[in-house]
Amino acid sequence: MDDFSNYCLPNPTLDAVTAEYATLEQELDIALASPNPSDDALRAVVGKWDQIRRGLESWSNLVEIRFNQETHDPDFKAAQDYRDEIAPKLTELNVRIQKKLVETPLRPRLEEIFGAHAFKLWEVQNSTFDPCIHDDLVQESKLVSRYNELTASAKVEFQGEEYNLSSISKFEEHADREVRYGAARAVWQWFAANRVELDQIYGDLVTLRHGVAQKLGFDSFVELAYRRMSRTDYGSEDVARYREEVREHVVPLCREIHRTQEDTLNLEDLMFWDEGLFDSAGNPTPQGSYEKQIELAQQMFNDMNADLGKFFQLMCEKNLLDLKIRPWKAGGGFCSSLPSEELPFIFANFNGSKGDVEVFTHEMGHAFQCYSSFDGAALLEHVWPTYEACEIHSMSLEFLTWPHMELFFGDAAERFRRIHLLTSLLFLPYGVAVDHFQHAIFAEPEATPERRHAIWQEMERLYLPDTNYGDMPHVSSGGRWQQKRHIYMSPFYYIDYTLAQCCALQFWVRSERDFATAMQDYVDLCKRGGTMPFSGLVDSAGLKNPFKPGSLKEVVQQAREYLKL
Repeated sequence: MDDFSNYCLPNPTLDAVTAEYATLEQELDIALASPNPSDDALRAVVGKWDQIRRGLESWSNLVEIRFNQETHDPDFKAAQDYRDEIAPKLTELNVRIQKKLVETPLRPRLEEIFGAHAFKLWEVQNSTFDPCIHDDLVQESKLVSRYNELTASAKVEFQGEEYNLSSISKFEEHADREVRYGAARAVWQWFAANRVELDQIYGDLVTLRHGVAQKLGFDSFVELAYRRMSRTDYGSEDVARYREEVREHVVPLCREIHRTQEDTLNLEDLMFWDEGLFDSAGNPTPQGSYEKQIELAQQMFNDMNADLGKFFQLMCEKNLLDLKIRPWKAGGGFCSSLPSEELPFIFANFNGSKGDVEVFTHEMGHAFQCYSSFDGAALLEHVWPTYEACEIHSMSLEFLTWPHMELFFGDAAERFRRIHLLTSLLFLPYGVAVDHFQHAIFAEPEATPERRHAIWQEMERLYLPDTNYGDMPHVSSGGRWQQKRHIYMSPFYYIDYTLAQCCALQFWVRSERDFATAMQDYVDLCKRGGTMPFSGLVDSAGLKNPFKPGSLKEVVQQAREYLKL
């Protein structure tokens, strides 16, 4: 692939893929039935399966990327619908292969060749699928797409201009309080106007996901969701204890931060629309044009690490960055990949705020890890680790780029660093609130929309006790959660960010003491990819596991010292 903008892949036909898998199964059965197959024979047949998967995943990811780039394009929407229709069947074909590999008496031999972690992942993943849920999975994908289309199509009028939900977010950091208030009110008026549909979509998703869990033999969707997230080394009890650690050690610190914020901004009461501003002069914003910022990013990565610099140059040359905001483009940011090309892709929505730099360095962390792990990966499972481990690479790179922030913010760089640390700490209670909310929702799958909004308010009282919405419509009655895409689109994928943030803050501390060592530790962690579960990767990098008592206490103390709190 020379240029992603011209890259295309044909839609696979289900008949052709099914036939290809039938041949593969025969070859695998022969290899596994052999009395003493060679390692090369086993590598060959499993490798053939892996190549098929890489091609299909590249196509699937490309379809999703194109749809997110232009959600109104009928061809991209049709391709997305086709992908969603055949995805459960492709999953079924993969599960058949995985079961053979997991259940064969040759498994110990295979684990020596490919590592034991992949087999644990397959065991967990196999329990999340059965042909009986085929239609449910198709319907789930359609509901997720509907939420994505609805939020991407939002048009918010403010100060005589029309914005989408991504572009208007820049006003969250505006120095003028009335502007912040007006922009926030306009956003939440849109959510209020669409509350009925948003409630309906989520209600349908909860009912559907709970039903799927029951069909698969689980008591609730929570257990199924953990397995969908490929969590092999911890469970909901561990996460609950971690949430308590956040309540005990981080929530009090965040309350202090809010009081400091009030003093800094000279406010009598810190309101919801004030929370994004940390300086009365306005939060720092990146300098220069988009093109200049890309040029500076290249300089930064060159100085940080030779491999990182070469990688970013490659991303630019092949147009593997879609960072500019535009109408009909889906919100948010993400990193995807094209396994058959061994390349990642970055999607974001630059709006002129400091968040552009944060999101960009975050997604670059994902991309660099992905690219680093492709080299020598015998299986797709070795490329991406599980999600909470993935987020260590992204969040840590945000902190590792700190010494170069003068390039983007000039003499406001130190203000940026301070604000970045403050927002990283403030994020932790919000992140665990989103997670706890989802646990509570699926404990009451038949709850009314009103009850779901009340549950969110319960979470705010636990983790976000200072938040004051005033007369802000919708959000003041418990609707804030509807802005969080992960709740609709990627259930239970949010605690991962908070777990990774705990690790990333440790990388920050390490880099403050010895940047070269911290950077090398980071690069080495990226190269390990998905060869280990979360806890193994954390241990391999010499980081303190967030599930262990005291991990947050130490991080909070170090942050207090830096912030002089």
